[in-house]
Amino acid sequence: MTAGNGRAAGSGAALGDTVAKVVRQWQTVHPGIDTAPMEIIGRVNRCAALLQQAEDAPLRRAGLTRPEFDVLGTLRRTGHELTPSEIARETFASGAAVTKRLKLLTERELVERRGDDRDRRVAHVRLTDAGRELVDSVMPEQLAYEEAVLSGVDTDDRRELAVLLGELLIQLEGRLGLPRA
Repeated sequence: MTAGNGRAAGSGAALGDTVAKVVRQWQTVHPGIDTAPMEIIGRVNRCAALLQQAEDAPLRRAGLTRPEFDVLGTLRRTGHELTPSEIARETFASGAAVTKRLKLLTERELVERRGDDRDRRVAHVRLTDAGRELVDSVMPEQLAYEEAVLSGVDTDDRRELAVLLGELLIQLEGRLGLPRA
C-alpha cells in the first residue's frame, strides 16, 4: 500500500504524522522496543478521534449525533421493528445508551415504541415516517461528507485499507465473541 503522497507505507516512523512522533520518542527511550502494533492501533485510534471531533457535519446540521443516526440507520437498513437489545447489538452500544437515545428520538417523533402483545417487558421500536425521511435525506449527504474526508487517499489504497481493516475487525470480533455478519 502507498501513502496518499506516493511514498510506500511501512515503518510509521518514516511518516510525519502524530503517531510517528510518538514512535520516535519511544524508540529513543527504548531503542529495542517493537512499536509496530502502536503504529497501527495508534493510527486507527487517532483517526477515529479526529473523525469524532469533526462531528459529521451533515448529521450535525440535521440535529443528530452519530450514535442517534446509528440507531435510525439500523432501523432503516434492517427494514423492520427491533427491540432495544437488538439495536444495542447492531450498534455496539450498551443497553443504557440505547435507552437514552431511544427516549430522545421518541421525543423528536423519529421513532415509536410499542409494547409486545405477549410480554410487557419487551418493546418494539420502528421508524416513523419522519424518521425514515430524515435518514433518507441525510444518508446521501453523509456519504458525500465521508467521501470528502477520504478524498486525499487513492482509490486503490482505499480498497486495500477497507480489506485490511475488515480482516482486523473479523479477528477482533472473533476474539471478543461478537456476532459476525
